[in-house]
Amino acid sequence: MMSRTERALPILAAIGFLGSGLGLWIDPRSMLASYLAVWFAICAIPIGASGVLFTSYLVRAGWTRDLQEPLSHAALTMPFAAVLFIPVLAGVVWIYPWAGGPAGLPAFKAFYLTPWFFVLRAILYFAIWTALAVWAARAYGKDAAMTRAASAGLIVWALTVSWSGIDWLESVEPHFHSSIYGLFAISFALLAAFAFGLVVLLALKGSHQMSNASYSGVLLAALLLWAYLHAMQYIIIWAGNIPDEVVWYLTRLDGGWRYALWGLFIGQFFLPFFALLSARIRASTEALLWIAGTTLAFRHLEAVVLVLPPLHVNTIALLLDLPSAVVAIGASWIVAWRFAPAPWERLLHRPAPAAR
Repeated sequence: MMSRTERALPILAAIGFLGSGLGLWIDPRSMLASYLAVWFAICAIPIGASGVLFTSYLVRAGWTRDLQEPLSHAALTMPFAAVLFIPVLAGVVWIYPWAGGPAGLPAFKAFYLTPWFFVLRAILYFAIWTALAVWAARAYGKDAAMTRAASAGLIVWALTVSWSGIDWLESVEPHFHSSIYGLFAISFALLAAFAFGLVVLLALKGSHQMSNASYSGVLLAALLLWAYLHAMQYIIIWAGNIPDEVVWYLTRLDGGWRYALWGLFIGQFFLPFFALLSARIRASTEALLWIAGTTLAFRHLEAVVLVLPPLHVNTIALLLDLPSAVVAIGASWIVAWRFAPAPWERLLHRPAPAAR
């Protein structure tokens, strides 16, 4: 039986899409760019869920088994995440500067960044991620199958997530390229999925001190990976002092975006890093839940910082566009996650594998 909150979710989604429609009428570019940022922040959860699941299949313990159900449900919403991506594919000419023509790009990049090829790659990514989610669900409970799925699946998953990050995020600035950008997408997805699984687990089921210590250690490692990758890009660009690369930071330090960038650094790394150094906080369910929840919230801020500054969007319109997109996509995806399609259900009921 659905709770009152669950019954309200479709209504919230409808209100969000109405707001998005109004934003689209006012300023299509700002609305679609906002939609892309919010979509990536939310749907990084099902994208990253398969990566976290495959990792847990190789590193098995009680705390990894606890994450299996919420993350399996999340990964199996991939077809719905693909449906939510349709507005981005339909509005590619408003979001991406290269969609209107090559604009002085090198020959290979001009061919690679063409609308039809962009759409084709997106369809391929979603098909692969759906297949990986089904493979992960079917393998659960069978030791040999889990090892095979994780060993091969992680490779395919990492490559496709890396390429999708370059396609969907980096290409908003077609003249910029960072060899580490694909790893940004991987760390983004892993952090989003793990934080989501942690929020669900702690909020709905609670935990105990030993599990909390394990979860906090993994969360700290994920935050360190995220910070390391961003630090490496900054150090390399600063050392090289190449104008085409330095402009990536200059764009995000212009106007009010500098506060968003500094807020991301302080809130996503500085504060949780020092908090998780405390044994008391690591053992606290409430503190860990708060850190995981704010990590999910900062996925939106990071996606906004990555996507919006170079597109010179209407900042006034963002006051409507961003909240509308968050409500529309967020409420819709939670419904899909909460009520996973019936055909998938039988894939999730497997006996738990033995811990190593």
